Amino acid sequence: MRIGVYSDSLPKLGRRDFFAWCAERGIRDVELGLGAWGPWPRPHLDVEAISQPDERKRLKNELAEYGLSLSAVNAAGNILHPDPGKRADAQRRLDAAITLASEFGVDRVITMSGCPAGPGGGSLGVFPCWATSSDDENIFRWQMENEVGPFWQAISRRLIREAPGLMVCLELHPGVAVFSSKGFDALARYTEENIGINFDPSHFWWQGIDPVEVVKALGKRIGHVHGKDTLLYPDRIRRDGILHFAPPGDPGAAPWHFAAVGDGHDESTWRALIQAVAGASYDGVISIENEDPRYDGETATQRSFYFLDRLLEGERTGR
Repeated sequence: MRIGVYSDSLPKLGRRDFFAWCAERGIRDVELGLGAWGPWPRPHLDVEAISQPDERKRLKNELAEYGLSLSAVNAAGNILHPDPGKRADAQRRLDAAITLASEFGVDRVITMSGCPAGPGGGSLGVFPCWATSSDDENIFRWQMENEVGPFWQAISRRLIREAPGLMVCLELHPGVAVFSSKGFDALARYTEENIGINFDPSHFWWQGIDPVEVVKALGKRIGHVHGKDTLLYPDRIRRDGILHFAPPGDPGAAPWHFAAVGDGHDESTWRALIQAVAGASYDGVISIENEDPRYDGETATQRSFYFLDRLLEGERTGR
């Protein structure tokens, strides 16, 4: 495995500066974002500009200039947003990511499963997080049968026809319909193996899920990996639980928040996780994603890089 960086981690750097930052540290793999979710304006890929031949040529030349490879194109967003305009925009960005990846010979696109409305419709997504009341018990099944499953079945068939070497990797995170191994199992009945997962352990730790167990359950479907940690505050969790109304952006109050790699879990935990992923035959990029509210992007990404570099070097040398 080798270390890469997801461009949304460094939103204050323009594309060339981002490429230079990575090259200076010996990082050779970059993941570029153009999705509906992320920093605005998008500093590294513009969905309108990248559709033009001159801009695609410019991107290829810049990657070559800095000795970089494009590991994945990230189209994060709610692909199944109930608002027609937002749904169209997110799907347009997914289409652009697939087209760009295909042209550049990249075999991974990252996004989420999407979160549609429930059976009654409406303009907001309904997150199917439980089934403990008569109003909620059938939401997940309805969404899977009517929205999520059919959409991803169509994408899977499209990839077979148009981009047979490409895998779309879904981030499993609460807030979208497919956020756990059980949810992915339900979706997998609709698709071929060209719909996989972007394995991000930070999304599981705060839920109380052991990421190693996710690897055991879904290892063959891991197509991409994000390097990101979660810092848990046991005293706050005892008081407030893991679910809370405010975004986890206040490190002084949040029960948990995302963190630089190594700031939430120690080397032994990360070593066991990397060994599990390797045991599932994944040998690609660990793409650092920064969402640590305590640091600026460069500081947090640098911390993650140092930790992962030391850890992977130890795995290579047996130390």
